[in-house]
Amino acid sequence: MTELKFDKNGLIPAIVQDYYSKAVLTLAYMNAESLAVSIAERKTCFYSRSRKELWRKGEISGNYQHIVSIYADCDNDALVVEVIKDGPACHTGAETCFGTPVFVSDSVRRFSFNSLFELLLDRNATRPEGSYTTYLFEKGLDKILKKIGEESTEVIIGAKNSRDELVYEISDLIYHLMVLMVNRGIEIKDIVNELASRHVIDKKEKQKGFGNL
Repeated sequence: MTELKFDKNGLIPAIVQDYYSKAVLTLAYMNAESLAVSIAERKTCFYSRSRKELWRKGEISGNYQHIVSIYADCDNDALVVEVIKDGPACHTGAETCFGTPVFVSDSVRRFSFNSLFELLLDRNATRPEGSYTTYLFEKGLDKILKKIGEESTEVIIGAKNSRDELVYEISDLIYHLMVLMVNRGIEIKDIVNELASRHVIDKKEKQKGFGNL
């Protein structure tokens, strides 16, 4: 194990990050014992500075955080812990402890595939009037599949025309594919796990199908 630098109280800050969305979930502290427990159990275990004892995340709430990786920074005095969570990270019930804006630049638009997917989930649940996404969900699977067919063709045409047109058409296709995912109960992590399970193989093997990458 890397020689970590704990502070004078024997603690090291641990930034917990969602493995799939990369969102920062919480900042907690570990000592040598809680770090060893975390590694052994593959679940986050922290040191409570107020109670002066170890505490396993999820022990009471059931919102366990399953550890994927732990990395130290360049000075070996801070950790980033990537986790797959069973539920909200914050004791308030929020997905992350970092939900209170202090400053947000108005010159950069915040976007992620996960945030788009969450929006589509909400559209499917609430069906707001006048929304194109609502229209697709209400028309159902056949309409969604028809749109994917149309957008796939437009991607091919766009690839022959210009880079800008191709970017536009790929974006349309990805959006409609994500609508299909919501319709069929598929999550982004399902796609991530499938892609992660594939490995590089030789060209002849590739020609038989997508298979392993």
